[in-house]
Amino acid sequence: MGAPARMDLPVDSPESADSVDFAAIVRREQAMVFSLPLHFLRDRPAAEEVAQDVFVHLHSNLHALKSREHVTFWLRKVTSHRCIDYARKRKRPQVSLEEVSEPRAAAAPGDPLLTRRLRQLVASLPANPRMVVILRYQEDLTPAEIAETLAMPVATVKSHLQRSLAVLREKIERVLGDVRT
Repeated sequence: MGAPARMDLPVDSPESADSVDFAAIVRREQAMVFSLPLHFLRDRPAAEEVAQDVFVHLHSNLHALKSREHVTFWLRKVTSHRCIDYARKRKRPQVSLEEVSEPRAAAAPGDPLLTRRLRQLVASLPANPRMVVILRYQEDLTPAEIAETLAMPVATVKSHLQRSLAVLREKIERVLGDVRT
């Protein structure tokens, strides 16, 4: 008949990487592995490059992964670190927000211009705080999960979140005026 079914993930026994259905893992995790660098780097070709690099790295490390949850955690951790590394290697010139004029009118919820501006503001944060914000609000991870993913203390994660939100709030107020109504 056909070839025997391939396992989706290795069990506790040391299976070879060939017995794992790598394609199934890629299909299941590709949205997360691509969306993290896309939101972090805000550059589709760079996000594709990072995602491809992460999956190549996964293929060579499949033997060490124990469960589906371990694969997801491992991919999120490696993707986060690769994003930060990529951003550090590629320092693009950025336009200062003070140089850009913005309308003072408050935008309605779901406004694409406001969404774009918010993404620009998040992109202006330094690498580690930006990744913390993205993992918290895009991936909906808890501070403890973020700390484990980025290998930093929970207090540092909370500090990054607090400072980042304060900076974002200040920049929004500077650009749009006081939007709290």
